[in-house]
Amino acid sequence: MYMNKIDDLKERKKVIALGGGEKAIEKQHASGKLTARERIAMLLDEGSFEEIDAFVTHRCTDFGMASKKTPADGVVCGFGLINGRRVCVYAQDFTVLGGSLGEMHAKKITKIQDLAIKAGVPLIGMNDSGGARVQEGIAALQGYGEIFARNISASGVIPQISVILGPCAGGATYSPALTDFILMVNNVGRMFITGPDVIKTVTGEEIEQETLGGARTHNEVSGVAHYMSDNEEECFDCIRELLSYLPQNNMETTPEVACDDDVNRLCPELDTIIPEQANKAYDMKKVIESLSDNGTFMEYQPLFARNLICGYMRLDGKSVGVIANQPNMMGGSLDIDASDKGARFIRTCDAFNIPLLTLQDVPGFLPGSAQEYGGIIRHGAKMLYAYGEATVPKITVITRKGFGGSYIAMCCKALGGDLVYAWPSAQIAVMGASGAANIVFRKEIKAADDPAALRVEKIKEYEDTVANPYVAGSLGYIDDVIVPSKTRQYIINAFDMLSGKRVSTVSKKHGNIPL
Repeated sequence: MYMNKIDDLKERKKVIALGGGEKAIEKQHASGKLTARERIAMLLDEGSFEEIDAFVTHRCTDFGMASKKTPADGVVCGFGLINGRRVCVYAQDFTVLGGSLGEMHAKKITKIQDLAIKAGVPLIGMNDSGGARVQEGIAALQGYGEIFARNISASGVIPQISVILGPCAGGATYSPALTDFILMVNNVGRMFITGPDVIKTVTGEEIEQETLGGARTHNEVSGVAHYMSDNEEECFDCIRELLSYLPQNNMETTPEVACDDDVNRLCPELDTIIPEQANKAYDMKKVIESLSDNGTFMEYQPLFARNLICGYMRLDGKSVGVIANQPNMMGGSLDIDASDKGARFIRTCDAFNIPLLTLQDVPGFLPGSAQEYGGIIRHGAKMLYAYGEATVPKITVITRKGFGGSYIAMCCKALGGDLVYAWPSAQIAVMGASGAANIVFRKEIKAADDPAALRVEKIKEYEDTVANPYVAGSLGYIDDVIVPSKTRQYIINAFDMLSGKRVSTVSKKHGNIPL
């Protein structure tokens, strides 16, 4: 009798594991997608997944739902390991009613969210859903609201990762938007508030789904997503790498990795990387790779706002968040998108105790009416706010330009840079020497017999008098002028010294970031 009960249990679980059935699974595979259970198995360490709520099903009786079976109610939830570290996970099952979200589907997700928050472990949600289950009406909408509320409660407490592996439309998009990271598979994952059909009906605009809300759109244009992969396996590799740079929760520090790269290694290539001409570009990524352990760097939003580089590196085996101007793109100037990208990255690092390294070579905020009308003042202030609010160790290295408000926005001493270094090539001033000479010496240059020659002379005078690191050093606004090839040594020592940093902040409910 007892063995019969065990056999019955096994048979029930076998049926549940098939989700919507063999035909639905074949259809899922035919569309180039894995099933929910296949995705979990591919992401987690082998044999580590433990499912919860497998027996949950819907309880709706309207519109013929009483006779419809929904194994696991269209979402697989549980916990397991990634690289030996505990995570919670849920994956919507498109083979069961298109992965639609109803009352019990939502309750399963909120239950695993609650578990992740209590346990203090990262939460990974795999989205592949037709949206709210129409037959369940308000119960589905209530479910979304309860999920969103937990996304907000978990924000800054545990890392939340959303993976878009199919459709994600309407209200469903806001759970991913409330999480820390969004990953999308190209030509598979799609996100939009209103689809092409509705847009055509309301506005007359005709647009394809992929163009409207595909992975490339959200990684390059909107900035909604953070990483794009060509296939699901590559996407899961990206998640594993990302988690290796993050702590389990906001009360822990990031995991250390054994470092076989000498902390005192010199970087001789950095002594010659800055061009002689101030307006000539170079690749800041080469600076980052030169400084990091074994040249490894995981870029954040690599396709969006490429004039500002953000990402994760290791120094002496410890995770560090990097924010750097990219002279190769728009001269490294800050615009609306770069400001949003930088502010979001800074706040994510600060929430999870990841120290910040800023590499500054910034000529200014991007000028133009489009930027002003778009609110560059407001958006740029987000970055100022994020740096000023961050309490993690903050080190800044000024490699070349540091002009005007953008110098402040890239974590100068006044904005909380704990240690600020400059290379001998640094130019720190209200504006570049060429523009400053035109203002300061305008009358003299205009009256000169040879205006061009005098202008060159006055530019040199301004550089020697104002736009150099030694003036800032004499005032204590930078802590040292260093040889570029020794930068790795300096910043590793500085972060080590700052590892016990403590900050007392003013008591308040919360600040009012300029959104």
